[in-house]
Amino acid sequence: MTTDIFPLFGQGVGYGIVIGLGALFAILMSLTTYALSKYMSEVQDSEMYLTAKRSVRAGLIASSVVSSWTLSATLLSTTNFGYLYGIGATFWFGAGCSVPILTFAVLAIELKRKAPNAHTFLELVKHRYGAPGHIVLAIYSLIYQIFISVNLLVGGAAVFHLTTGMHQVAVCFLFPLGVCIYTFFGGIKATFLTEWVHTVILFVIMLVSMFVMYAISEHVGSPGRMWELLMAASEIRPVAGNAEGQLLTMKSVYGGLVGLTFLGGGFSATVDSQLFQKAIAADPRSTVAGYLLGALCWFTIPFCISTTFGLGAAALEHTPAWPTYPDPISADVISQAVQMPYVAYAILGKGGVVAVLLMLFQAITSALSSETVAVTSLVTYDFYRAYIKPSASGKELIFVSHVAVVVYSILVALVAVGLCYAHFSVSFIVTAIGIIIDGAVIPSACTLFWRKQSKYAVTLVPILTSIASIGTWIGVAYRREGVVSVATLSDFYPCVAGNMLALTAPIVLTPLITYMKPENYDFEKFQEIQLVDDSSISGPSKSQSTLESELKSPSPNPALQETQECLAASQSERAELLKARNIALGAALFVAIAMTILWPIPMYGTGYVFSKGFFTGWIVFTFIWGFFGAITITCLPLWQSRRQIRTFFVQVVGGAGDGQAGAVEDEVSVWDKS
Repeated sequence: MTTDIFPLFGQGVGYGIVIGLGALFAILMSLTTYALSKYMSEVQDSEMYLTAKRSVRAGLIASSVVSSWTLSATLLSTTNFGYLYGIGATFWFGAGCSVPILTFAVLAIELKRKAPNAHTFLELVKHRYGAPGHIVLAIYSLIYQIFISVNLLVGGAAVFHLTTGMHQVAVCFLFPLGVCIYTFFGGIKATFLTEWVHTVILFVIMLVSMFVMYAISEHVGSPGRMWELLMAASEIRPVAGNAEGQLLTMKSVYGGLVGLTFLGGGFSATVDSQLFQKAIAADPRSTVAGYLLGALCWFTIPFCISTTFGLGAAALEHTPAWPTYPDPISADVISQAVQMPYVAYAILGKGGVVAVLLMLFQAITSALSSETVAVTSLVTYDFYRAYIKPSASGKELIFVSHVAVVVYSILVALVAVGLCYAHFSVSFIVTAIGIIIDGAVIPSACTLFWRKQSKYAVTLVPILTSIASIGTWIGVAYRREGVVSVATLSDFYPCVAGNMLALTAPIVLTPLITYMKPENYDFEKFQEIQLVDDSSISGPSKSQSTLESELKSPSPNPALQETQECLAASQSERAELLKARNIALGAALFVAIAMTILWPIPMYGTGYVFSKGFFTGWIVFTFIWGFFGAITITCLPLWQSRRQIRTFFVQVVGGAGDGQAGAVEDEVSVWDKS
């Protein structure tokens, strides 16, 4: 008979957090959008709504990268793997997911270089291959976005139901409500701002929890004491596949399988048009720095969370500090990956459980807003503008975007409810995603990098690969266990087999199908993609072709010199982007090799079990990296926007209206150039 303490709060606490904070963020972001419009003359046309005028700087890009990859599954699964397999799994989880982020930095800069006016990555696909390849990759992107959004809601529903008794159906519908409101009014810029706020709060709670665990907790209080508890826990529950059965070793068979699984799952994210949407919204000079900083800062999330909550669960499970002592963690808690609230209660009491709920709230709403904007862009540009009304004005696209926000929010809520009743866990969803999606990764990358890839390859390779990988996944599960179920499909061996096949099969299939009828695409054609006509919203503006025609004929226009400078700057910018791409490629390779080979492999090969001194140093390093991530994400966006923030408050306090906003923007522009 178990002595579980949950639900710890009444349902009112759960509703208060989900509805109250959701409403607060919706109101604040809507007011921010209104204030920017009133005092900074920021017109919410289609270009601003879906691309933020391609002006977002490195700090906000980095915080957005962290937010996009910090799902409820990131917090819950990394805790679960740390508890089950020890410190090796905590590292391999972060390393496996960091490599795709670093790789995406190269894709992002190449997109900016070759198609500066693109609104979505899929817009390039249609321009190059036509409808068949475009539709296939659009479907893969949409499937991924639905998977991730549903995963966010399923994880949140499990924890809120456990701790407050709040009905899972209510969680699944109320979370998208607040996100829907501020995304509806503010578009992608509101998403960037809320992601920054959410990520800062998440870092603060994470570091506070870590500080309490390793510095002031009466149950742990120091790295040395944690080492002693983990060594004792390894004697009680030795870990199969780990060196000497210890939790404190990098030699972990299942830890390595975790890394391979999430390497596949992480690469599937590169198909997500949401990530390309962030790259499109980035200022060209900020793209590389934003994604590289984002990858390094994101690594701190699973690294610190699993070191605190995952190892904390393993260390405290068999001590009187554990909430259900003398009962160990139940199989149901492990299958749902909800150890975090138990650990939080053990070291921080009820306040710790509230902190966990706040962390999940931040992770769910920020990532869900990103996916909502991405799907909105996909529906607006890659469905409506591509196939229904190519001549649609900016005003019409805004209307379609608003409809898409509402419909998508309802759709993911309905799917999440179904998966909750079917007892799918966040771990199952996030490990299965790469098996289904990874077949589209190589064809997507080749769209930007390989001019010979054919439309047949980009259309057929994802479909053939998915059939093969899903078949392998099911076949290995049946071969090992004799039955196919959620439990057997969740086993690491079928998941790794399916993920690795999905990731590697296109390396063979893509050139094989391409060379049956290769193409020779001219990447310069991507320059033909034009901006949307937003004159019905923001007034007439000159297109690139108009500017070029002015240059070809004598003109007394006093703005001619400025026009020439702008076009020259555009050419210079492309050269800078080529250099930046090469830097990104080198940096991505170096960091990826360091994280996956140079750092962990020697420790894995030797089977080293951490001594007390080494573990203490490890924890100190974890704190340093955690503070680096928190300071970077918190301070860099504020520093880069300091002049705009100052100007905004001057406008508000001075009561300046729209007539002065243009002068303010000119002043900011001058400061930026200096």
